[in-house]
Amino acid sequence: MPTIVKVLAFSLGLALVFTGIANLLPQVEGQAPEEVKVDIGALTMDGFIALGENIFKNKGTCTLCHNNMGRAPNILELEMNGTCEERMADERYKGAASDVEGYLRESMLDPSIYVVKGYGKKGSNDTQSPMPTVNKAPIHLSDIEIDAVIAFIQAKDGGDVTVALPTDVPAAAPAVEAVAPTIAATAEEAIAKFGCSACHAVLDSVAEVGPSLKDIGARSSAQEIRHSIVNPNAIVVDGFAPIMPPDFADRMMAKELEMMVEFLAQSK
Repeated sequence: MPTIVKVLAFSLGLALVFTGIANLLPQVEGQAPEEVKVDIGALTMDGFIALGENIFKNKGTCTLCHNNMGRAPNILELEMNGTCEERMADERYKGAASDVEGYLRESMLDPSIYVVKGYGKKGSNDTQSPMPTVNKAPIHLSDIEIDAVIAFIQAKDGGDVTVALPTDVPAAAPAVEAVAPTIAATAEEAIAKFGCSACHAVLDSVAEVGPSLKDIGARSSAQEIRHSIVNPNAIVVDGFAPIMPPDFADRMMAKELEMMVEFLAQSK
């Protein structure tokens, strides 16, 4: 067989091998979020509540921590109207809210003003919350979106919705963007957006719910870090519970995942 044919055959075989290996590795496809518009003039209270639920579960990324894994109070399971009243009566409460709506708004705009016992950043004695401020980077909820989330939380347990429908948007203004999430611009923003510091020591966090990530690059390759994010329960470090959401990577854009992997791989 001529040498050139042998070389081509070998190259083709090698390409097929690498293709096969690549297909066995975890694949994360970042899909551009679908932009959803809301016609303020046609919005009903039921639609406003539904909008709030959508934001809570998607753009707001609330369910990344507020779930049944113990990272934060499970808002979807708690009867939140009574819970908010109880928290405002707590002697540790130093906020200014006097009703459920005010408490919920305050907790989103100033999360550290009152931290539920046991859910603060490690070492802060429950004086600092790991939750990001929702109207700032990287979540960037608008005032209308915050109101919608409050309406959803009030309504989900059959409580009275005290938030008014938005009516003060100028007629010439564009429709409100409802659920298209903001893509993090940096690895640090991605880490904050997806609540990594609530469980891991990373950036300025000293949390110890999960393994420290401050020197993860000295212990794991970029490929191993990526695999741990995409398949968080495939390998669980001794001494730590498998509480990382299995769909964690599904909530990221591919760009966010790769920025995070590259950043962590350099942490040594």
